[in-house]
Amino acid sequence: MPFVMAIDQGTTSSRAILFRQGPSNDISIAASAQQEFPQHFPASGWVEHEPEDIWATTIATCRAAMDKAGATAADIAAIGITNQRETVVVWDAVSGQAIHRAIVWQDRRTAEFCTRLKAEGLEPMVTAKTGLIIDPYFSGTKVAWLLDNVPGARARAERGELKFGTVDCYLLWRLTGGKVHATDATNASRTLLFNIHDGAWDDELLKLLGVPRSMLPEVKDSSAHFGDSVPELFGGSITIRGIAGDQQAATIGQACFTPGMIKSTYGTGCFALLNTGATPVKSNNKLLTTVAYQLDGKRTYALEGSIFVAGSAVQWLRDGLGVIKHASETGPLADKSDSAQSVYLVPAFVGMGAPYWNPRVRGALFGLTRNTGPAELAHAALESVCYQTFDLWAAMRADWPDADAATTVLRVDGGMTASDWTMQRLADLLDAPVDRPVIQETTALGAAYLAGLSAGVFPEPSKFADNWRLDHRFRPAMSAATRTRKLAGWARAVKGLLATDEGE
Repeated sequence: MPFVMAIDQGTTSSRAILFRQGPSNDISIAASAQQEFPQHFPASGWVEHEPEDIWATTIATCRAAMDKAGATAADIAAIGITNQRETVVVWDAVSGQAIHRAIVWQDRRTAEFCTRLKAEGLEPMVTAKTGLIIDPYFSGTKVAWLLDNVPGARARAERGELKFGTVDCYLLWRLTGGKVHATDATNASRTLLFNIHDGAWDDELLKLLGVPRSMLPEVKDSSAHFGDSVPELFGGSITIRGIAGDQQAATIGQACFTPGMIKSTYGTGCFALLNTGATPVKSNNKLLTTVAYQLDGKRTYALEGSIFVAGSAVQWLRDGLGVIKHASETGPLADKSDSAQSVYLVPAFVGMGAPYWNPRVRGALFGLTRNTGPAELAHAALESVCYQTFDLWAAMRADWPDADAATTVLRVDGGMTASDWTMQRLADLLDAPVDRPVIQETTALGAAYLAGLSAGVFPEPSKFADNWRLDHRFRPAMSAATRTRKLAGWARAVKGLLATDEGE
């Protein structure tokens, strides 16, 4: 059987994974490679990437994975791309040279602009069209900032000299030697420029943010023929047949094809998606309505909750405080914490995402005592991810009454799911089973599946779902009284943090 290669371009690293399907339709990992790249923080709340770092690490990991598997371009049926979503690149339409570093999804530099738009009463219109709120998280205001702050950029854009894209679009452009400027519906739905009901770029939104239509990519299905890589990259041309934003790709990799199924991915941030089927569901609890995937021209929608800090809280323990050397130490360290202490970390390092959506507040620790030490900080950091997930879980239940608390299972993936301590605490606080799959690289698997589906080497969604395999189910074991006490303490901590915002 041929390989399918997934490019998983993330916030802190680029990865390439070669998947292969066996005789019984089981899909397995044949080889993988990963490279980290630098993060740039030019000002408080600003986060940037060098586009050339993204490109160089992507190509290097693709070649490394191919070498490990002993695969040539002729052995690869297709490439699928998944990416950090709202991150923005603007580049020269001829040379491909970026006009500025990429502005990362975590970046908050457009907070004041977003506040002004809200004050003008524009958010209801934007939400009705896009399913999103007006927040610096999304791509549209980042593009506007680049056009207004890079000398000559707006004039160049209006002359048709610049292209805009999320990271998938930028990679596709480079992979095809500048021949293809396209994205898929999932990435388009995260820009504040795309009408998720019509499935098209929206002129009213483009005018609102001052983005010329000529900059925008063509929007395609998530599984489609996007183009072909130039031969010199991999020793032969490889067709590119799948694209999806990382959280949607993980939803596909988790085989969440049935309305009501929920997955939560724990990487730098945490993102939970609830499949709502062919009908977009309007949230009354500050969740997002987004495109889960688009196949054969038909969109499937999801409710999404976005947490900005998950795995990066563990990175903070390691790099900021120096209390651990490796992420794997966090769970055992948390196990040693003093049970008499109730320390809460609200990790609003770059503001708070759903369901609070406050870009101004910053992180805080509550309940510190003289005896608080590394173990208690590790405990608080891991628990903070579980508490934030609970907030999303509760909001989803309120927006989707069909999600029965007695039967719903959360499917999880991402780096933090390797921590049994964190996954058990998550099940305890949700009071629901948490399922970890055998293939935990579900984001890459989703991208590979979309490409393999288009290439005809992977089966239709229902048969793919039949091959999902459980590694471990974490069942709730915490008493109701303890759960109630701990959740109440978290609610008080969040309320205390929000009270520090002068705008509240």
